[in-house]
Amino acid sequence: MTAPARHQYLIIGAGPAGLQLSYFLQRSGADYLTLEREGRPGGFFDRYPRHRRLISLNKVHTTSTDPEIRLRWDWNSLLNDSGLLFPSYTREYFPQAEDLIRYLVDFQKVHDLNVRYRTPVVRVERSGDGFAVHTTDGTLHCRCVIVAAGWGGPFIPAIKGIEHAVGYETMPVDPERYAGQRVLIIGKGNSAFETASAILGHASMVHLASRRPLRLAWNTKHPGDVRGHYGALLDSYQFKTLHSVLDCTIEEIRPVGDRFEVSITYTHADGEQATLEYDTVIRCTGFRADMSVFAPECRPRLERDGRLPSLTPDWQAAGVDDLYFAGTLAQARDFKNASSAFIDGFRYNLRTLTRLLRERYDGVPLPYDVAPPDPQGLTALVLDRVNWSSALWTQFEYLCDALVLDPASGRLRHYIDLPEDYAVSRFEDLYTVTLRWGRDDYGDVFAIERHPQPDRAEESAFIHPVVRRYRRGELVGEVHLLEDLLAEWRRPDRHVAPLEAFFTRDLPTWDISSGPSLR
Repeated sequence: MTAPARHQYLIIGAGPAGLQLSYFLQRSGADYLTLEREGRPGGFFDRYPRHRRLISLNKVHTTSTDPEIRLRWDWNSLLNDSGLLFPSYTREYFPQAEDLIRYLVDFQKVHDLNVRYRTPVVRVERSGDGFAVHTTDGTLHCRCVIVAAGWGGPFIPAIKGIEHAVGYETMPVDPERYAGQRVLIIGKGNSAFETASAILGHASMVHLASRRPLRLAWNTKHPGDVRGHYGALLDSYQFKTLHSVLDCTIEEIRPVGDRFEVSITYTHADGEQATLEYDTVIRCTGFRADMSVFAPECRPRLERDGRLPSLTPDWQAAGVDDLYFAGTLAQARDFKNASSAFIDGFRYNLRTLTRLLRERYDGVPLPYDVAPPDPQGLTALVLDRVNWSSALWTQFEYLCDALVLDPASGRLRHYIDLPEDYAVSRFEDLYTVTLRWGRDDYGDVFAIERHPQPDRAEESAFIHPVVRRYRRGELVGEVHLLEDLLAEWRRPDRHVAPLEAFFTRDLPTWDISSGPSLR
C-alpha cells in the first residue's frame, strides 16, 4: 500500500528533538511524518562529542522518588508515559554518547513512531497553503514543517589562514598524536575544553584562544558554558604550566615550515600584539544551522553570526509562516540562558509546541485549568507548581505558568509551561510564575553573602520562585520568594505569607469568585 504523500505535519530530523515531537504529536492523534537521512535516530551522536563523553548529567540517585522531580537531574530522558528513561541504560554521571544512541533507537521502536529513515530532504518549497518537501525518495506535501535536524556543519570564523586549522569534526582524537606539541585551540566552549582536556597530559603546551572572555557555567548558570569538570585545565593555567587561556583576536595563521605562526592582538593589554608558534592549530568554534535546502521564498533569517534561525515567541521562523524549529536549533529565544539547546530543556518546549500546533492547525484549544480565585488558593497552587515542576526548574527564566485574568468570565485560567514572552504577548492581563537565578555580580560565587529575610528575597542568588504581574505587556508587579538550599519553598514565614500578601494586594477588584465557568 502506497504511503500518503500529504500530511498535516512533516518533521525533518529524528534526533532527540524529532523523536520527542513525534511522540507528542502521535499521542495527540495528529497526522505527522518524520524524515531522517540516516538509518537510525541520533546520527549527530555517532560523531559528537569527538571524545564520546557527554556533558549532560545522569543523576541516578536522588533524594526524591517522584518521577517528575527526578527529571530535574535526568538531562537525557525524553518525556513519555511508558517509563522508558535514560538512567536504565547507564549509571555513569557523565554518560557515553553510545548510551544515548541506544536509548534513542529504543525510544522510536517502543513507541512505534512514524519515522521514515534513509530519506534525506533535498529541497523545501512553498506549495499552496503549505510546503512541498522534496526528498531522495519523492515529494511530500504538508501544511506545516518543523525542522529538528540539529546542527548542519561547523562554524568557521573569518580568520585569515583559518584553512590551516584542523576542524574539531576531523581532528585526530588519539592524544598521543599531540605528544610534545605546542597546540593552539581556537575557541573556549565545551568542545574546546573537551579537546584540551583530552590532550592535556600529552601536549607540551595548550592554548585556548578567542575574543571573548571565558564563560564559566557556575557563574552564568548556563549548562552550555564551560563546566566545572574541566577544571584541571584552568588549574594548570593558574599554576603556570604553560597551558593558557587567552583573550585575543587572532589576526592570521601562517604555515612556516612544519609549524604555524599565529599573529594575535590581546584583548586586555592595551592593544599588545604577539606572534606565537604552534605545531598544530585546532578549530573548536562550534556549529551552525544549514538552511541550504530552503527555497528563497521560505528561507529563514539567521542570527548569532549566522548560526541560528531567528524565531518568534512560538518557535516559528521569523518571516516564514508555518515553518517551525525544534530542539537545539530553536535556542535563539533563550540563547545562553535556559536549556533550550539541550534535551532536558527542549523536551518541555516541544510538549508546549505540540499544544500550540494542535491549536492553530487542528482546532484543539490550548488546555488550561481554572485556578483558585483567592490569595490562599493561588498561593497553594503556585507553591505546589514550583516545588514539583521539572519544566519550570530546567527552563528557568524562560518557561512559565500563566494565570490569566479574565474579567468577562470572572475566572483565572491556569496555563502551564508557556514561554514567558509568548504568554505576555498573547494575554492582556496575567501573572507569570517562573524560577529565576539572581543575576547581580556576586563576585566569588562560592562566597556569596546571603540575606535570608523575606523582604530581601529579590537579592537571592540561588534559583528561587518569582511571580510577576503583566498588563498589556507592561510589568506592573513582582514578588520574589527566598532561595532554599534544598529547593523546597513551603516555609510559612519565608514563602507562604509573602506570596499570600502579594496576591491579596494585587488581585483585581472584580469579583473573580462569580461568573460562568471557563470550562
